[in-house]
Amino acid sequence: MKLVVCAYHNVGYRCIEELLRQEADISLIFTHEDSATEQIWFSSVRELAEANKIPYLTSSINEPENIEKVRQIAPDFLLSFYYRNMIKPELLEIPTRGALNLHGSWLPKYRGRVPVNWAVINGETETGATLHYMVAKPDAGDIVDQEKVMIEFTDTAHDVFTKVNAAAVLVIARTWPRLTAGTADRIPMDLAAGSYFGGRKPEDGRIDWTKSAVQIYNLIRGVTQPYPGAFTELSGKKIVIWSAWPVEGSAEPGQVVSLNPLRIGTGNGLLELTNYEPETSCLELGMKLGSAGGAS
Repeated sequence: MKLVVCAYHNVGYRCIEELLRQEADISLIFTHEDSATEQIWFSSVRELAEANKIPYLTSSINEPENIEKVRQIAPDFLLSFYYRNMIKPELLEIPTRGALNLHGSWLPKYRGRVPVNWAVINGETETGATLHYMVAKPDAGDIVDQEKVMIEFTDTAHDVFTKVNAAAVLVIARTWPRLTAGTADRIPMDLAAGSYFGGRKPEDGRIDWTKSAVQIYNLIRGVTQPYPGAFTELSGKKIVIWSAWPVEGSAEPGQVVSLNPLRIGTGNGLLELTNYEPETSCLELGMKLGSAGGAS
């Protein structure tokens, strides 16, 4: 049973580990070069491949010469675990027993990019990990298996990602034997019951103080470390807010109502900032906000 695996990030690393634990025959791994502009806080699929003497490539699987390599391998399965490139339809037709992807949400909800971050930002109370067959449309093929995870109100996106990572491993652990035996489920996905979200850029972390304190809190915990963070501007100076907490009260959006603790008005409720940088002094912060008439 030959495999070609496309993988990156912790989910890719841990799912490959599980396949190796089950003695799967991985012929080739496609992964990515780490970006110099990205904080690398996750495990290296490349290092895992090297440690297990598995051939790997960091060029895109979609390049013509790599498509030909996959054809020559003639894998039974093509598996994708947090690989960042959409895989061309012609590649999906090569494996004799199917091409499958592990997605970090409870599909069909949160199809598309960065599903964990979006789930936290939108205040969801649950998400999951889903193994599904790949088709031309992203995250739209038949579902094989799913594992649900709960999102606590205090969870950051990193916390939830850790839970999703563990759920992904559970899904692979129990479904790989079924896939090889030909007994795995295939449940059609109801796209009308789901949602699709695109990728996020650092600029998307800009805080809109007219939103409610809970909405802003969800944004902050959805993009806090190791992600770029939510931010505001005080007299033209960017302030990244790493943690906060919604509290009762009312004030104009962006208005500082107290300095110790630091509380700011929103569209509904107050937001208490508990960790931000650069660490502006309370006096300076109050003077800047006061002179500017609010945060932007």
